[in-house]
Amino acid sequence: MALKALDIYKLLPKKNCKECGDPTCLTFAMKLAGGKADVDLCPYLDDNAKSVLGASTRPPIRLVKVGVGERNFKVGEETVLYRHEKTFYHPPGIVFKVDDTQPDEEIAAITRRVRDDTLTRVGSELRFNGIAIENTSGSAERFAHAVSVVEQQQAHLPPVLITTDPAALSAALVHCGSYRPLLHAATSGNFKEMCSLAKLHGCPLVVRADTAEGLVRLVKDCTAEGIQDLVLDSAPENLGAFLVRSTQVRQLAITRAVPEFGYPVYLDCEKTGFQDAGLVLGISKYASVIVTRPLTPGPAKAALTLRQNIYTDPQKPIQMTPGLYRVGTPDKNAPVLMTVNFSLTFFTLQGYLETSRVPCFMLIVDTEGLSVLTAVAAGKLNEGLVRDTLKKFSVENEVTHRKLIIPGYAAPISGRVEEATGWKVLVGPRDAAEIGDYLHETWKKEAGA
Repeated sequence: MALKALDIYKLLPKKNCKECGDPTCLTFAMKLAGGKADVDLCPYLDDNAKSVLGASTRPPIRLVKVGVGERNFKVGEETVLYRHEKTFYHPPGIVFKVDDTQPDEEIAAITRRVRDDTLTRVGSELRFNGIAIENTSGSAERFAHAVSVVEQQQAHLPPVLITTDPAALSAALVHCGSYRPLLHAATSGNFKEMCSLAKLHGCPLVVRADTAEGLVRLVKDCTAEGIQDLVLDSAPENLGAFLVRSTQVRQLAITRAVPEFGYPVYLDCEKTGFQDAGLVLGISKYASVIVTRPLTPGPAKAALTLRQNIYTDPQKPIQMTPGLYRVGTPDKNAPVLMTVNFSLTFFTLQGYLETSRVPCFMLIVDTEGLSVLTAVAAGKLNEGLVRDTLKKFSVENEVTHRKLIIPGYAAPISGRVEEATGWKVLVGPRDAAEIGDYLHETWKKEAGA
C-alpha cells in the first residue's frame, strides 16, 4: 500500500534544507505521497529509505514507451481504478493489425492511412498510433518482408510484432529493431529467447498467459532476465474474460497487492470475437495497447472520440486560451461576440459562426473552463471580468462601434456589463445553432441603426 505523508515524513532527514526545491521536509513528504516528486531529489536519504520510499511513492503501474520519435506513445503510470477519483493519464495506443499474408499494396495502404489520418476535435489532433504485423504465415521470411513493407512507407509508426517464434521475430527486427517495437509475446515456452531479443534491441515485451498465476510467474522470469518494460496479455477468450481479468489486474496493481501486475495491459480485439465491442471495452476498462483490424471511418471516429473523452480529466474542463479570435476576415464594423473559454462552447460557436459566413470577432473570457450557464451561476462570469477582458485585448482598437453580443444564458448580467464597460450589450440566442440567423437579421438591423 502507498505510504501516507506523515509516514513518509518519518523517513526523511527533517533538515528542512530546501535542496529538494521545497521549503520543508513535510512539504516534500506531501508531494511524495501525491506522486508529484521523486525521492532522488533529497540528497540526504540513505539507501534503505530510498528503497522503501521508491517502492511506495512511484506509480503502481510502470510507464512503458513504445516506438521512437514524434509518433511514439507511452502507456501505464496510472494510479486509480475509476477516473473520477483522480484521472487517467496515458491514453491507450490503438494499433491497426495486418497479416504478413496480405498483399504488399494492402499493407502499405493501411500503413499510410495510420500515418496520415487525423481527426480534429475540440482543438486536439486525434490519431491512431501504430501498425501491428502478425506472423500468420508461419514463415520468418514472409514476416520480415511484411515488416519491411510497413517501414518502406516512411511512416515512423510504433510497430507491434506478433509472433511466438523467436526466429521470425529476429528476422523482423532486422528491419525495425531501432524503432523500439513492442514484441508479442513471451510465453512459458519461449521467454528466454524473447527476453534475449528484447534486451538486444531495447524493446518492451508482452508476456502472455491465460491465468493470473501464469502471468505472475512470467513477469518474475522476464524481470530476472533483465527486462523491465513489460506489458501484460491475459489471453482473454471473450469479452467477459477480458473484463474480469483486466479489472483484477488493475485492482491488484494500484493497491500494490501483487507488484507483478504493475504493468500496462494488452488487448487484441479480434481474439475476443467482437472487434468493435472489444475496442470500446478496452478503451473503457484498462487496456493500454489495443490491437484491432482497420476500422471504417464511422467506428474510427467513434473510437478516437471515446478515447479522448475517457482520458480527459473529469475534474478539469478543457479550456481555451482567453483572447480575441477572428472568424473569417472581420473589418472595423464586424460584430464582437463574447463567450467563455470552455472548449466545447468555443468550438461549437466557432463552427456555427463559420457556417454563417459573417466575419466577426470572438472575445473569449476566462471562466476557468466553465460553461456559460455554470459560470453565471457561480459568479465567474461577471461585469468585471468582461470589462477587464475588453481592455486587456484592446478590443476598442479593432472595431469602430461599441456593441457587444453576449450569450443568451448571460442575459442576467447584461445591464451590469453595460454599466461597467460603456458598451451597448446585445443578448444573443441561447442556442448557438441560432447565431447565424441572429447575425443576418438582428445584427444587420443593429449595425445599420
